[in-house]
Amino acid sequence: MAFFESMLTLLLVAIIFLQFSRKFRIPYPTMLAIAGIIVAAFPWAPNVAIDPQLALALLIAPVLFDAAYDLPPRTLKRNWLPLVSLAGIAVILTAAAVAAVGVTIAGLPLAAAVALGAIVAPPDAAAATAMLDRFDLPRQTYVILKGESLLNDAVALLIFSAAVAAVANPAFFTGVLAELTLAVPGGIILGYLLGRLYMVVGLKLAGTLGGTLLEFVATFGTWVIAERLHLSAILAIVVYAMVIARYMPERQTARHRIHSYSVWEAAVFLLNVLAFLLMGLQVRQIVLDLEPSRLNFAIILATAVFVTVIAVRLAWVLLYNRVVTVLAARGYTRQAAPSFATSLIAGWCGMRGLVTLATALALPIDFPDRDIILLSALAVVLGTLVVQGLTLGPLIRFLNFDPDTSLDRDLTRTRMALIDAALAELHGQDKSTRILRDVYTSEREIAADGKHPREVSKLDKQRRRVIVANRRKLAAMRRSDEIDDDVFHILEQELDWAELAVLPPGRDEIVES
Repeated sequence: MAFFESMLTLLLVAIIFLQFSRKFRIPYPTMLAIAGIIVAAFPWAPNVAIDPQLALALLIAPVLFDAAYDLPPRTLKRNWLPLVSLAGIAVILTAAAVAAVGVTIAGLPLAAAVALGAIVAPPDAAAATAMLDRFDLPRQTYVILKGESLLNDAVALLIFSAAVAAVANPAFFTGVLAELTLAVPGGIILGYLLGRLYMVVGLKLAGTLGGTLLEFVATFGTWVIAERLHLSAILAIVVYAMVIARYMPERQTARHRIHSYSVWEAAVFLLNVLAFLLMGLQVRQIVLDLEPSRLNFAIILATAVFVTVIAVRLAWVLLYNRVVTVLAARGYTRQAAPSFATSLIAGWCGMRGLVTLATALALPIDFPDRDIILLSALAVVLGTLVVQGLTLGPLIRFLNFDPDTSLDRDLTRTRMALIDAALAELHGQDKSTRILRDVYTSEREIAADGKHPREVSKLDKQRRRVIVANRRKLAAMRRSDEIDDDVFHILEQELDWAELAVLPPGRDEIVES
């Protein structure tokens, strides 16, 4: 009950803090981190531990699914060089540098030091996109930073799994190649097969509450099945999500998509809250139990790890910028060389978040030096969210990027193509067809000017005013007992769908994401 009360308190504190997040343009994970520490500092906060395997399945599987769903394979193909640089090389370099710090400063066993490096290596996509969405960055930079999150999570988690297994079995590295030979392709195949199976079953339940529940059961089930078969659960989830993202949206109804997306947004946000609370509670107990000398030692290590994480990513990204610039000038690569400003943003955009917290919580209870590893992980999360999260906005404004209109041009071209398809479908000369053709013709003229029809259309403005009037009338009829609540809710839902159809873009999005 004490944990449940702490969870409710953190949710309340998070809701309050998020108002400041929107007002002052601060990434919401930064506010969650501060809220988690505040709640964990309460005297009545309980000492709660979570099973390590449960931590990975509960906290990582949905986040990997969410990230993989938004990253199509063609994006990987188009941007393979910068993505490999950030998600592969940068993560490996960071993990290696942190491991070296852990061995030299703290005297950690090699496998434990590697685990620490893997925990703090991957930046968090939610923290980055929460800030980047609010600025006019070059489109390519935004796509790469968002796409990086999926791959760096996968790379870091594979390193982490190998390090934990090596601690449990010192002879692990002698058979690591044999393990990976089966686990990696096996996880990919399993993810593909389960994704295709979900396509069959999920479509039959689409639009139902059972279908929404199946999305979570299938995601967690994919992770569990892969674990039971000793395959890569990480790659299984990634491939499973990509298969569904490729084929499912074309076969879903609008109602199912809206409902599904909103549920997943809320679920991933709740997992962030849970992770920050669990980490705060565990670190609180660690701090209380540690001797002063060891606590001081842990603080020194955490500071060194924090500095190393920031320095390695920034140094590597700037070095990559110079290397690609030289290669592009000599014609060795077709990849466009990033500007110094975009590289600086990419290097500084390294806030850590949910994945770091979840992997730290997934450390076995008897893992060597688990206490100082958890402290270091939390220090990196808090440090990057506060230092980088609060300075990223001013840095973007200082660099003053030229406006990138490529997305607007693509949207305009596609909107006009869709309107042309609608006009081509309207045959006949009856009254309703003529009216609808006039509406689409008007929208095409608006779209040709690069604007969204619903932003300036007088017809849509009138529709929104009518819907507001309908809501007032419906509410008045309910208050006066002219209609029962069941009638009220049915018509309220109809007005909700009608309003979604005429709202300008951006007005129907969930703010925190």
